[in-house]
Amino acid sequence: MNLPILGVSLPVFVGVTVVMLGFAAFMTGQACANTWRPMRQLLPYAALLGCLNRFLAYALFQGELLLWSGYVVDVIALLSIAVLGYRLTLVRRMTEQYPWLYERADPLRWRSKEP
Repeated sequence: MNLPILGVSLPVFVGVTVVMLGFAAFMTGQACANTWRPMRQLLPYAALLGCLNRFLAYALFQGELLLWSGYVVDVIALLSIAVLGYRLTLVRRMTEQYPWLYERADPLRWRSKEP
């Protein structure tokens, strides 16, 4: 049964969007962080992954291709995963590359070391 807002069923959304293309979004976030690119560059990449997601859901699972609400939900989910990959990688890079300046505050933040 297709959910009206997604245009596909929940298992298809989880399988294609979260697992399959979520991995691609996570790797995209890591690649942007590893090359010191700004986080705003994740938005066009997530938009392109959202287009691919709509096509795969349409071609493989008879989902609705041109459903704007489904596209927006897909892009938000993929962008969230990409930002998670970006922040995790950036925190790791900052604390490993500048250990005398920064320490890990939590998995998504770093802080300056006290002198």
